[in-house]
This record gives sequence, C-alpha cells and structure tokens, in this order.
Amino acid sequence: MMTDPIADMLTRIRNASMARHERAEMPHSRLKEHLAGVLKAEGYLDDVRVSDGDEPQKTLTVVLRYGRERKSAIDGIRRVSTPGRRVYVRHDRIDRVCSGMGVSILSTSRGVMTDREARKQRVGGELLCEVW
Repeated sequence: MMTDPIADMLTRIRNASMARHERAEMPHSRLKEHLAGVLKAEGYLDDVRVSDGDEPQKTLTVVLRYGRERKSAIDGIRRVSTPGRRVYVRHDRIDRVCSGMGVSILSTSRGVMTDREARKQRVGGELLCEVW
C-alpha cells in the first residue's frame, strides 16, 4: 500500500533523471497526469503519455528532457505538502523557488497550476512540490 503517490511519482522522476534514463513509468492518476502536464508546459519534461494496455490499471509515462551532454532539465524536485503535514498558502504568500528560476506547483480550486499562474489568478491552495 502506497501512502503518498505524489512523492512516489517525484522520486521516480528524480531517480530516472539522475540515472539518465529516457523515461519514467508509474501508476496513473488524474492528479499525477495534471502534475506531469504542468512540468511539461514549464519545460522540464518532453512528453507525457497515458497507456491503458492489457493491465488492469493505466500507466503514466513521462519522457525526461536533457540538454547538452545529457544534462537534466530537472536539477532538483522536492515534495512540500505530505499526507502527515499539509501545506496551504494564500496567493500573496507563495514563496519564489531559486529566486524565480524554479517553479512551485499548487493544487487549487481552479486546478493544478504553477506559482506564477496562482499569483496572477489570485488563488491559493495546497503547495504540492517545488522544481528547479
């Protein structure tokens, strides 16, 4: 039984990135799919695919992005809100990650979005993770 599927997803992406794998596969959920979509839109991932083959559960596959000399686009990824300690922030209290070079991802009443979008729409929510 997995108690924190988001942390599992981030760990799979972090491990695949450090090992220079082309992609990472994980069990699918809608929240994970939206989170991966935000990472793709921000330029940290190349592609996000959902496969529903013969298996009873769908699989989410993320294709990692690398630069010159196989340097990963993701330098660091950290889970902020956990099942034991939920972290909620207002739109004017969202901290910048690496002086604005990174991104925070929030789950809001208007969907999963970055810290910049949340500030622009003036909406707060649960701070899921930080990526830089």
